[in-house]
Amino acid sequence: MTGSDKVDVAIIGGGTAGCAAALELRRRGLSVALFERRTVGSQASGVNYGGVRQQGRDPAELPLSRRSRPIWDRLPALVGHDCEFMATGHLKLAYTPEQMAELEAWSAMAAEQGVETRLMGANALAEAYPGLITNAYGGSLCPTDGQANPRLVAPAFARAARRAGAAIHEHEAVTGATRDAAGFRIETERGTRILAQSLINVAGAWADHVARWFGEFAPIQVLAPNMLVSEPVPYRLPVNIGVCGAGLYVRQIPRGNLIFGGGKGWADREAIRARPLVEVSCQASAQLARTLPWAANAAVIRSWTGIEGYFDDDIPVIGLSETTPGLVHAFGFSGHGFQLGPAIGEIVSELVVEGKTTTPIDAFSIRRFARAGHQAA
Repeated sequence: MTGSDKVDVAIIGGGTAGCAAALELRRRGLSVALFERRTVGSQASGVNYGGVRQQGRDPAELPLSRRSRPIWDRLPALVGHDCEFMATGHLKLAYTPEQMAELEAWSAMAAEQGVETRLMGANALAEAYPGLITNAYGGSLCPTDGQANPRLVAPAFARAARRAGAAIHEHEAVTGATRDAAGFRIETERGTRILAQSLINVAGAWADHVARWFGEFAPIQVLAPNMLVSEPVPYRLPVNIGVCGAGLYVRQIPRGNLIFGGGKGWADREAIRARPLVEVSCQASAQLARTLPWAANAAVIRSWTGIEGYFDDDIPVIGLSETTPGLVHAFGFSGHGFQLGPAIGEIVSELVVEGKTTTPIDAFSIRRFARAGHQAA
């Protein structure tokens, strides 16, 4: 793509949401150009834990999560790969009566939105998972939740979008965008200039920069999930586990590796650099040994992190721009956007084509920060 080409929709950001949007828009017959400064899925979409969960969601996010969940079952038909998705269930463990009360309250709320959970006491946990979990007071199991390989998902959507006719530009950062009567004029670091009728801002931890180009403010912050993987050990853990209050999450893949995390690594957003921290990795390993004593001697073979964007209220920005017709935002998923990505692609496509979506998103409007007294720079 050179010169001043025209497309119906330009997308800034090559995570799962952006690549899923590119695919959906092509299915709707629109021309699409997606720009990613590195490789698709190289930041939040590809460096996370891989939990495909409804469990523990903010009530406002549950409709998004419920919409997304069936898409994961359709991945082979949709993108040509299952991305190692398995519906293993997600079990959240409580270690005190107070934590169990929190799980009970969440379960009651989720049931009103149609999400199935099973509350389990210590005896039920011991019966269901003999010898696996010790000292837990109880837990909440969401059986339809699961896990997938985050390294595979965004690239699979990108390949499918390319096959459908979308232009996917990797290693090409967008350096600026403006809007006039003709549409959005977009420039990249390679000197590419395009004119688009609509623009989707799914630029992750850097999406607030794009919003500022159009006079909107979103106080995004940086999160770097501290992730680890062990050597293969005998397969014993059939369920994805989270721990109340501890920040630990762990799953085991069929070849035996334990994938787990907890705490935050170091990140420099402007330098686009991140690394895990030894002391945080040691803390997560110790918590793993307390939660699953049978895994205490598993050797860690790799650790990693990446850069994710989050907000203090722990929910994302999703919706139409408050200042600029044709601009759609979806960013700041605060460490829990992996499961939502396929549905976000559909939702932002609906906003582009129809100006509305069937999924409730009012809670995610960027206007909430203006209401809080923030001003665009």
